[in-house]
Amino acid sequence: MLPTPGPDRAALITGASSGIGAEIARVLSTRGHHVVLVARRTEQLTALAETLPGPSSVVGADLSQPHERAALPGRVAELGLDVDILVNNAGLSTMGPVAAADPVAELNVVEVDVAAVVDLCTRFVAGMVSRRRGAVLNVASVAGFGPLPGQAVYGAAKAFVLSYSRALGQELAESGITVTALCPGPVHTGFGEAAGFSTEDAEAALPKPLWVSPEDVATAAVDGLAAGKAVVVPGRLNRAATAIYHLTPRRLLLPLLASQHPAFKKK
Repeated sequence: MLPTPGPDRAALITGASSGIGAEIARVLSTRGHHVVLVARRTEQLTALAETLPGPSSVVGADLSQPHERAALPGRVAELGLDVDILVNNAGLSTMGPVAAADPVAELNVVEVDVAAVVDLCTRFVAGMVSRRRGAVLNVASVAGFGPLPGQAVYGAAKAFVLSYSRALGQELAESGITVTALCPGPVHTGFGEAAGFSTEDAEAALPKPLWVSPEDVATAAVDGLAAGKAVVVPGRLNRAATAIYHLTPRRLLLPLLASQHPAFKKK
C-alpha cells in the first residue's frame, strides 16, 4: 500500500514536466501527497504545479548528469521533506539502426533510462527502509519484454528497468516497501516525436486499440503501486499483446518487429 501523506512526506516524480510524469503527479496530488516535480524544464513544472490541488515543490535537474542526481537528496531535505514515494519516470529514446547511430545520443539514453533509475533508487530506498515505509514506481515499457529492432538501446534499457525493479521488489518484500514496474504500450505524449518519428508513423505501425491515454496510464500506475503489484501493463489489449510477445519464437518475432518499425519503413 502507499504510504500515508503527511506534512513532511513527499512523492518525487522525475520527468514530471509532461506526459505520463505530469499525470502521475496529478493523481498523487489529488490523493493528498506533496509532490516534488523534477525535470530540466522548470517553467513547465511551475505551470503544472499551479494546476495541482495539493502542495508541490519544483526542482530543476538534468538527470543525465550524475552530479545533479547526486544533489537531489540534499535538495529535497532542504525542503524539509522525506521521499516516501519515488517515481522514476524520466526517459527518452533514439530511433534507427545501431550502425547509423550517434554514440553520444545512445549513451545519453542509457544515462537517463538506466543509470538514473539505479542512482535514485540507491539514494532514496535506504531512507525508506530505515523509516519502514515507502513505494517505488519505475517506468519501463512493453518494449522491455523483449528486443526492439529500430530502438535497440531503448528496448534494452527498459528490459533492465523491468529486471531491476523485480529484483528490488524481492529484496524489499519483508520491509513493507512496494516496488512496481510500469510497462505502458503506446501513449500519446510526444515521446515518439522526441525520438525522431512522427505520430503518423507510430500510429501506422501500432494498431489504434493499443493506444492508452496518459491519464489512464497514470491512474493504472498509482492503483497498481497502491495494490503492491510488481508489474503494471495498462490496457487489456496491451496485456494480451505482451502475452503473445512472450509466446512467439524470437526467430519469427524479430523480423516482424523490424518490418513494422518506422525506423526501417522510412528507407
